[in-house]
Amino acid sequence: QVRLVESGGGSVEPGGSLRLSCAASGFSVEYYSIGWIRQAPGKEREGVSCISSSDSSTNYVDSVKGRFTASREAGKNTVYLQMNNLKPEDTAIYYCNAHIRADEYWGQGTQVTVAS
Repeated sequence: QVRLVESGGGSVEPGGSLRLSCAASGFSVEYYSIGWIRQAPGKEREGVSCISSSDSSTNYVDSVKGRFTASREAGKNTVYLQMNNLKPEDTAIYYCNAHIRADEYWGQGTQVTVAS
């Protein structure tokens, strides 16, 4: 059974850092691209980052480039999103997402709040 579980969210001040984790089960993160998507209050979901299965290349939405880094640890079957220099506009629920064959899977999300 495929499952994604996010953790690591919390409340930080502007300029702070958090590392989100997405622990996968039922499939190997080595073989599937994993995306990070966020949804802020009153806004649509926004793709933040994706780490490719083929070569571990990463891409980011412009607003987080240079501040966020996605990575993968195969031994723990976990994908991470390191978030530095957080800004109030990064406040959102963050989800990880995987497309496996014809199906799409989501975690339950983790709340990130950036405020003074």
